[in-house]
Amino acid sequence: MTNDRTLDGTDWDALAATFDDEPDHGLRAPGVRRAWAERLAGWLPGRPGEVLDLGCGTGSLSLLASEQGHRVTGVDLAPAMLALARAKLAGRDAEFLVGDAAAPPVGERRFDAVLVRHVLWTLPDPAHVLRTWRGLLRPGGRLILVEGVWGTVDPAGIPADQLTALLAPIAPDVRVERLSDDPALWGGPVEDERYAVIAAL
Repeated sequence: MTNDRTLDGTDWDALAATFDDEPDHGLRAPGVRRAWAERLAGWLPGRPGEVLDLGCGTGSLSLLASEQGHRVTGVDLAPAMLALARAKLAGRDAEFLVGDAAAPPVGERRFDAVLVRHVLWTLPDPAHVLRTWRGLLRPGGRLILVEGVWGTVDPAGIPADQLTALLAPIAPDVRVERLSDDPALWGGPVEDERYAVIAAL
């Protein structure tokens, strides 16, 4: 996780080859993969639907959502990341688009869930972006945000209470799941703040 909010698609392209080496990025360890799959099963709709994975990176969460029966559209700035995502989901009902998570290139399409992990904190106007993402949901849809605050000397991220305050005017049903105390998600213990917010419309 970088503290530099200025990374563009070219920078992320340079990181693509080693991005999945992080336990919670590649989900290569069976225990880590299982932990994320179980969480996603609780966050995503119980019946197959359309999931928009913004800032999807190499598609690890997209793959889990697809395995649970959802049709996935992934969006990322980095073509090299998306090439890896397409390879992971080859033959599945999924598509990947180069674009900005803050303004996804999906036209008038609407989704049953918008899934975003470790992206919102990098964007300059989170309140505006949250309204945009809410507008991409069908009635009864879910906005699933996995975020945190990383580091102690120069912390970067968005605290859970700040994110829930931003969601309060636009989402009637918001819950927070603390993720820091589940080492299986991260490949080992962590001490910083990590959480998921699920906003149901």
